[in-house]
Amino acid sequence: MSRIKDLYKNDIAPALMKKFNYKSVMQIPKLDKIVINVGCGDAKDNSKVIANVCEELALITGQKAVPCAARKSVANFKIREGMAIGAKVTLRGEKMYEFVDRLFNIALPRVRDFRGINPNAFDGRGNYALGIKEQLIFPEIDYDKVEKIRGMDIIFVTTAETDEQAKELLTLMGAPFSR
Repeated sequence: MSRIKDLYKNDIAPALMKKFNYKSVMQIPKLDKIVINVGCGDAKDNSKVIANVCEELALITGQKAVPCAARKSVANFKIREGMAIGAKVTLRGEKMYEFVDRLFNIALPRVRDFRGINPNAFDGRGNYALGIKEQLIFPEIDYDKVEKIRGMDIIFVTTAETDEQAKELLTLMGAPFSR
């Protein structure tokens, strides 16, 4: 069992129960899933780009990535409906907790001039979105094999009702929010 999952059971859940005065243990917010998305607009010119992005996402997350297709045709971007223009991975369970642990403790501190993540990026329903500018912060990625530096969106989906509850949950999990 991962370190964060143990921490959740023994420390985080009781702390949240006490702070927000929940009547039932089922009200305690928990991390539902993490969605990691990489958009690559240059995939329209080179079909190998999506394969490389999927491979890098698989290295980072330990799970196979799924290519994402364009929903609409956009003439200005030279994109047709159904073209592969990105990739995503949805993490749940054990792999999700392992990823959270590696992200907060290994990857984010490797960002240049890192002062913490934005505490205002909640959506109003208890979900948190985090943008990363380069995939090189993950130790699984070999710098020499990277064709192009790409960013990614990481969305933490929680069962929290409010942003305050979700922020407290992520803080207790070790999220390095800036002051």
